[in-house]
Amino acid sequence: MFLLDEIDKMGSDFRGDPTSALLEVLDREQNFEYRDHYIDLPFDLSKVLFITTANTIDTIPKPLLDRIEVIRIAGYTEEEKLNIATKYLIPKQLKEHGLKERSILISDNTILHIIKYYTREAGVRNLEREIAKLCRKAARRIIETGQTSVRISTNNLDKYLGIPRYQYNKIEKRAQIGVVTGLAWTAVGGEVLSVEAIAMPGVGKLNLTGKLGAVMKESANAGLSYIRSKAKEFGIDPHFYKNTDIHVHVPEGAIPKDGPSAGITMATAMLSALSQIPVKNNIAMTGEITLSGRVLPIGGLKEKALAAHRAGIERLIIPLENKKDIEEIPINIRKKLDILLVEHMDDVLKYSLVSMPKPRREMAEKDTINRINISAENSYQMEDVIT
Repeated sequence: MFLLDEIDKMGSDFRGDPTSALLEVLDREQNFEYRDHYIDLPFDLSKVLFITTANTIDTIPKPLLDRIEVIRIAGYTEEEKLNIATKYLIPKQLKEHGLKERSILISDNTILHIIKYYTREAGVRNLEREIAKLCRKAARRIIETGQTSVRISTNNLDKYLGIPRYQYNKIEKRAQIGVVTGLAWTAVGGEVLSVEAIAMPGVGKLNLTGKLGAVMKESANAGLSYIRSKAKEFGIDPHFYKNTDIHVHVPEGAIPKDGPSAGITMATAMLSALSQIPVKNNIAMTGEITLSGRVLPIGGLKEKALAAHRAGIERLIIPLENKKDIEEIPINIRKKLDILLVEHMDDVLKYSLVSMPKPRREMAEKDTINRINISAENSYQMEDVIT
């Protein structure tokens, strides 16, 4: 068995290209007579089991990724990190720093505070570093003061680890127009995205900001096309695309964002901005949208659900086809979330908007009256010309 660690960090330069070699090494159709160029001898690698690791598959070349069976391992939940820290990491660091078992008194709530606000990772590597830092500073305090133990709580944690490095987004305090809570998957777990949209007089331009990737921009355009196709049903001016500009922004613009799973989130935000109907603040959503309004499945549901729970979300909208993935969500989180399954954009709007948009018959009647007036004016002008 060969273990190739972190192949996502593999590069190529003037000294060689290891990717080209791995293409042959990992392909069972070719590696039975792999020839090493250093000693110029053939090797039979067909019976070798190759295992590779990577933090992300985005940087792995596509031809190489095609020869690998990808097994995704989800990151630890906060409860799992807490158990690892109390049972293994803290005893290990106490021993390495020459401290006794009761030298540091730290509660589970304090450890969770460290996990949430001082680390952001799928594993526990940085968590162990923070615990080691606590041990060093506690050992110094014990020597300087002569006390036998140090109690660390959330109130004095900043004296040992400094100010918190990370902050998690919380739900909006009230329902707002054009503001929708979305969910995203990252290499270090789930994240909450607050998608904002505003409508203003213009020429029909769609402006997308927040360092969005190509796929995410395409999802926004698909959502806008869906809204245009059903403008009358939503009580929106059918000609809004001619006289209204829409700006969609996803905060934390320095962080790249991509993927189709924010499709229904951006569509809901744009519709809310155009119809002036607020979006409920206790609900989050994830799903890809099609031009006909269908909601397609997404990945990373477990991580997204954990992020929603962490942010104080009460209701979660997910695609119907992701029903099978609900079992992956820890049962204690499932009990606290009201998970709503949808298969069409109409269902998303029904659950998320404060009130459903109503068709504007008066708008159609107004358009008819305007056309009659224009026709009348033209006839008057024609009559003057004839006279």
